[in-house]
Amino acid sequence: MARGETFLSSAISQHVVEACLNTNGGPTSSLQKLTQRQREILQLIAEGNSTKQSAAKLGISAKTVETHRADLMAALAIHDVASLTRYAIRMGLISPED
Repeated sequence: MARGETFLSSAISQHVVEACLNTNGGPTSSLQKLTQRQREILQLIAEGNSTKQSAAKLGISAKTVETHRADLMAALAIHDVASLTRYAIRMGLISPED
């Protein structure tokens, strides 16, 4: 430190390494938090499908679609469908023209 170098304690170094590893995936890392079914629901919502349409396409109940949607919104800290759609576009799940 006398030469102007930066020193990190082992505890701080561990946090820095973990942060780098967690963000290594870039923007897709938040998408990786979701289950396959949640990603399917996200895509269907972003494509403009209603809850009933999504349920019919996946062969599940509308209530199950609502539960998956609530879980994925909580996981992503997104609070409305418009924001979910913007997120899906940013992640490349759909194109803005869809």
